[in-house]
Amino acid sequence: MRNFVWRLTRRLLVLLFFMIAVVVTGILYYIEYQLPDVEALNTVQLQVPLQIYTHDGKLIAEYGERRRIPLPYNQIPQPLIQAVLATEDQRYFQHPGIDIPGLVRASIKLIATGRKEQGGSTITMQVARDFYLTHHKTFGRKLREILLALKIDHTLSKQKILELYLNKIFLGNRAYGVEAASEIYYGKKLNQLSIDQYAMLAGLPKAPSTLNPLANPVAARKRRDHVLSRMYELSYIDEKTYKSALKAPLKASYHDLQTQVKAPYAAELVRQQLEQMYGDTIYTDGFNVYTTIDSDLQQDANQSVRDGLQGYDQRHGYRGPEKNLGAPDLKHMIGWEAALSHIQAINGLEPAAVIEMNNTSVTALRANGSMATIPWANMSWARKQINADYLGHMPRKPSDVLALGDVIRIVSVNNSWHLSQIPKVEGGMVALNPQNGQILAMIGGFDYQNSKFNRITNALRQPGSSFKPFIYSAGLDKGYTLATVINDAPIVIVNPVDNSLWRPQNDKHHFYGPTRLRNALVHSMNLVSIRLLGLIGTSYAINYAQRFGFSAAQLPPSLSLALGTATVTPLDMASGYAVFANGGFKVTPYIIDDIRNSQGQIIYQAKPLTACPSCSMDLTLPITTDKQTAAITPPKPPVDNGNAPRVITPQNAFLISSALRDVIQLGTGREARSLQRADLSGKTGTTNNQIDAWFIGYNSDIVALSWVGFDQPQSLHEYGAQAALPMWIQFMQAALKGRPEHTQEQPPGIISVRIDPLTGTRVSGNDPQAIFEFFMEQNVPSENKEDSPDTESTVPTDSIDAPASPASPEGQEPATTNQTTPEGNGGVY
Repeated sequence: MRNFVWRLTRRLLVLLFFMIAVVVTGILYYIEYQLPDVEALNTVQLQVPLQIYTHDGKLIAEYGERRRIPLPYNQIPQPLIQAVLATEDQRYFQHPGIDIPGLVRASIKLIATGRKEQGGSTITMQVARDFYLTHHKTFGRKLREILLALKIDHTLSKQKILELYLNKIFLGNRAYGVEAASEIYYGKKLNQLSIDQYAMLAGLPKAPSTLNPLANPVAARKRRDHVLSRMYELSYIDEKTYKSALKAPLKASYHDLQTQVKAPYAAELVRQQLEQMYGDTIYTDGFNVYTTIDSDLQQDANQSVRDGLQGYDQRHGYRGPEKNLGAPDLKHMIGWEAALSHIQAINGLEPAAVIEMNNTSVTALRANGSMATIPWANMSWARKQINADYLGHMPRKPSDVLALGDVIRIVSVNNSWHLSQIPKVEGGMVALNPQNGQILAMIGGFDYQNSKFNRITNALRQPGSSFKPFIYSAGLDKGYTLATVINDAPIVIVNPVDNSLWRPQNDKHHFYGPTRLRNALVHSMNLVSIRLLGLIGTSYAINYAQRFGFSAAQLPPSLSLALGTATVTPLDMASGYAVFANGGFKVTPYIIDDIRNSQGQIIYQAKPLTACPSCSMDLTLPITTDKQTAAITPPKPPVDNGNAPRVITPQNAFLISSALRDVIQLGTGREARSLQRADLSGKTGTTNNQIDAWFIGYNSDIVALSWVGFDQPQSLHEYGAQAALPMWIQFMQAALKGRPEHTQEQPPGIISVRIDPLTGTRVSGNDPQAIFEFFMEQNVPSENKEDSPDTESTVPTDSIDAPASPASPEGQEPATTNQTTPEGNGGVY
């Protein structure tokens, strides 16, 4: 009997051993072949938002739902690791991925209560769940979690697993990972936190939405103190540190992403281009994009646009407070602060409520509870705006402008508060590198939060007189010269469709008679420009303008094109002027310099075509003196050598730039003489009824454009020289500070000869009235006198004499018209 029992027992043990072996083998097979390949965790790509930087590495913007900044294990502070282990998995470095005692406790709890409350999950099990499983609580999922944890622990190092965990976990308020949580809750890098703050972060994984210090400070403090007590019990901190940390206040508040440079319009343009290139993965794949934006120039442009639009707005009167909160008293102050906190600040213009005033100042309550004192000198500008055309009397004291309880806008300038208001007018600025098309700065409106429409890239506006250089360039290409004389006299043009008459005018209805083309461009004379376009033909001019990047659809086939009735974007105009600035090459504006993946590898590098004045490139355009029949030659396709295509001759570009330098020295842009530079060329632009105001100026290093107008077109009641030029001057003052003068060198084939300033004909060196003018060598005019001409090949541009015709009134240039006219010369008499 005893032998039988022994044999039976032995057989049962063998069977049990066999069954265990089968089960273990099955489990091992399942782990090896049925569970996911956890080796991929070594190179896993966490969801990281897109970040956009300036060319010099300053953060502009971040896009993506999850804020995450992955850190390698060796950059995670040891106190934080200790805090996490103390509260989440104290035996982490001893167990094989699962904690048997913990699982036993969880099983006992399940049997006792019938509820799956305490899971006994280790950090490794949480990693398995977060990367491979759902969060539904089932026995099958728990078994897979245990098996995956064993496999992960066998495959990965403990340090790698902990790195994955601390970078993956959700910690509330869009924060994923400990570095992002540190910046959101404390506005600091993770390595800058204190022990109590590490304990706060370590306590968040249990319930990040309800235990975070912003949602529930009381519960968050209790959880933090529990983590500190566990650290003390495990001897991670001593008693002194423990007691000190318990007394520390929470000091947590929401910290939004801190960008280093304000360039939201540029960032949005980049985001749109990236989405076209890579789709929606850009928001999670951790791309770092470096743009062409220069951080210093962008900040200079931001300030210039804000000051320029505020200056325009203040010149046109005060429209009054945004609302009135009633009579101020102590009982209402807290409510006023709350009301102000719900009003968004717009481009530094913050809301405030008037609580006190006297004859010399106003005191206003800010949203943060502090007071701002506005001296009378900083609000005396505020004449009441009666309508778009009229202003009220000059105010004499604060009560003429404001009342107690008024909600106003204030701005700090040089540590002094000023009364302001949100401009209704809009504007923009863009700066390009003319040598390769880099967008160096871009502002698409007064404030991105107020209006996300990018007026630089998307607004179709009429350029007014700022378009004239393209017409004059076409005239030079046809054989006309800057000394060609055209009569500035009345024109009547018959529309053959309905026999209506068009009588374009100069400003103030003045006419200046026979005028050289240089003077006509410098003083923006409409009648000369129209006659020049009629002589070269509108079809020719439209084809020619396409060399600068314009499309035929943008250009009306009528003589009004001479007055700038095209429909263009500001970026179109800046790109066109870059051709003059670089000596005749068409460069393409671009804003993305390179794109790097989450490992820092460059996956895209811009390769712009670059202007190359020194390259031995044949001119692609004919130079002819046949003014009526010369055919336009389209630019040749660019050779794939990195060089931009030449679209006009260097001689043509030089002559136009020479004339546009006189615009600044002698013409409608002469306010820019305050920059005290001789290398700047530019042109004002004002459209019919002063709807749009422009200034575009450049040297060989930078092209900058400023534009001002209303989104819903209405008169600005100012010319380009008044509305747009001041912000251009302010920008260029900063942009060119410390930079040497740089302009296009006089190219071969350009000579300077003495001419009669009235007739434009060549005269002898003995003529006391003679002035120098530049010519293409083949277009030098014939002599007007018997003496041989005095010819020079390298006369500086500033030696050219002042124009013979009088200048138009300061800050005013001829307005354009929107009317259409017959093509060509027909009807001109």
